Amino acid sequence: MKIRFIIVLTVFSLLFSACSSIQKLAMNMVANVLTGDGGSDVFTGDSDPELVGDAIPFAIKLYETLLAGNQEHQGLINTTGSLFVMYANAFIQGPAEMLPRVQYEERQAAIARAKNMYLRGLSILYRGLDLKYPGFSASYRDGKLSGILAKTTKEDVSALYWSAAAGVSAFSLNPFDLSIGVRLPEFYALIERAYELDPDFNGGVLDEFLLMFHASVPESMGGDKSRVETHFARALEKSGGKSAGTYVAYANSVCVPAQNYDKFKEMLEKALAIDIDDVPSNRLVNIINQRKARYLLASAPQYFIFVKFDDDDGWDDDDWNDEDW
Repeated sequence: MKIRFIIVLTVFSLLFSACSSIQKLAMNMVANVLTGDGGSDVFTGDSDPELVGDAIPFAIKLYETLLAGNQEHQGLINTTGSLFVMYANAFIQGPAEMLPRVQYEERQAAIARAKNMYLRGLSILYRGLDLKYPGFSASYRDGKLSGILAKTTKEDVSALYWSAAAGVSAFSLNPFDLSIGVRLPEFYALIERAYELDPDFNGGVLDEFLLMFHASVPESMGGDKSRVETHFARALEKSGGKSAGTYVAYANSVCVPAQNYDKFKEMLEKALAIDIDDVPSNRLVNIINQRKARYLLASAPQYFIFVKFDDDDGWDDDDWNDEDW
């Protein structure tokens, strides 16, 4: 009787182990399909931002569920982390920045939420980098970041880019948060390494990032305005001039601080002239950036203090009422 019990227990144990292996195999297969080539085009290639904005929170929770059962799957880690960053930027921060001034409290609540999303994405992405390169997340603090980054490969460019984007974006929402501000050199090191490994990544997105970084960040924190025009030209070349985001970034980061309205208008009109179907995989991003371009053009008097707006610009002095913003 005792022998029979041991045999039954052993068989049950083997069956349970087999079921667990099958379940993990199935989850791996699903994860590989969801995070494989072409998976991101389901979002970035869509022409309906509202549809994507409504779908991404469900997608994030789905990926988190799969990740809970397969915690070392690099594809799931990178996709989940980048979705947090993408959603925060396109569907929380972006719309919040276009709210009228009278909706100040709503805007601030959205900005705080976006910052939290960026940091959640960063935490997930860093966990993946820690798995591949033990000690990665603490390496900047320990003075070992350059050594670990030297080990990274082209396969890591996406994780490096989205991590840098998450960190810098979180800081941009609250420049007084020194706990993030002191890490700007860390995030810049990630993007520089990504650029070394694959300068043409995603059609010039790294140049677009560096354009905004060097134009917006003080020199004491790593910014270098002498590099802005170079990265702008490279971003245009690599995207074939088909990325509305490049023109919007230049208008917002360069033209507004310089109070160059003519160049501002020229850049945004070029962004709006892009045919969103020319690059199907970038359709959603171009639509969102064209919306921002229209907003910036319509809000020009809010950004340019010493410019006289006439009827040709769609404005006259009587139309402007600061209480509307």
